[in-house]
Amino acid sequence: MDNNYRAQGLSLRLGKRQVIDQVSLTLRGGEMTALIGPNGAGKSTLLRLLTGFLTPDSGERMMDGKALERWSPQALSRRRAVMSQRTQLQADWTVETVIAMGRSPWEATASPQTLHDIMAETGCDHLRGRRYPSLSGGEQQRVQLARCLAQLWQNGAPQGWLFLDEPTSALDLYYQQHLLRLLKRLTASGQLHVCVVLHDLNLACGPTRFCCCTRDRWSRRARRIRLSSRKSLAAGTARTCASASIRKKRFHRFIWRPERHARPA
Repeated sequence: MDNNYRAQGLSLRLGKRQVIDQVSLTLRGGEMTALIGPNGAGKSTLLRLLTGFLTPDSGERMMDGKALERWSPQALSRRRAVMSQRTQLQADWTVETVIAMGRSPWEATASPQTLHDIMAETGCDHLRGRRYPSLSGGEQQRVQLARCLAQLWQNGAPQGWLFLDEPTSALDLYYQQHLLRLLKRLTASGQLHVCVVLHDLNLACGPTRFCCCTRDRWSRRARRIRLSSRKSLAAGTARTCASASIRKKRFHRFIWRPERHARPA
């Protein structure tokens, strides 16, 4: 099995606006890739295309060597989970019920041990028994992450592709770091593959690879994804994306200086 996600020549026009224009990229299995950039750079739209929530006007998407359109809804749900930027859920359900919803593609009730393990991993164990609408925004985000992991949970661990759109936006500093460390550790097994949209570049130090997007037309010759008139500056490691040539060009307001934010190994 091809353990990669490949997109080739994706384009999308909404009305008169060309939102995505000939985007090509590869997400490698067992890695965590961050899409970073300012508002309006096209990160969330690209994520919706990659997950199948939007259909491109042209181009192809291949997950595990198979075209995304050829996956049945059930098979795709078992292999790919998505945490949206905003999840509206008004039902007066308990936290455990919301997390257990992730098991619906498997047509089986989540076992108490599975729920316990997932809630412990995501820091939701102390929320047991509480009603979802009563939770804070950050607590709801953690519950939604747990639901996505439950959707991919097999043989004691999540397996498949996890796409997250700004999963740290409502979290405090502790849980922001906790979430990124958790995802990094889970991808280390090689069975979980993560693509996450982030705005905070300090948090983005955690992922293995980066795709930096900007609204400007300037772009590098290096590996890149092109987002309509909003082209990415670079893709690769933190050193690549924080190079002096980028800092002095269009991305200087958004990029960080690695020597100022170095973290111990």
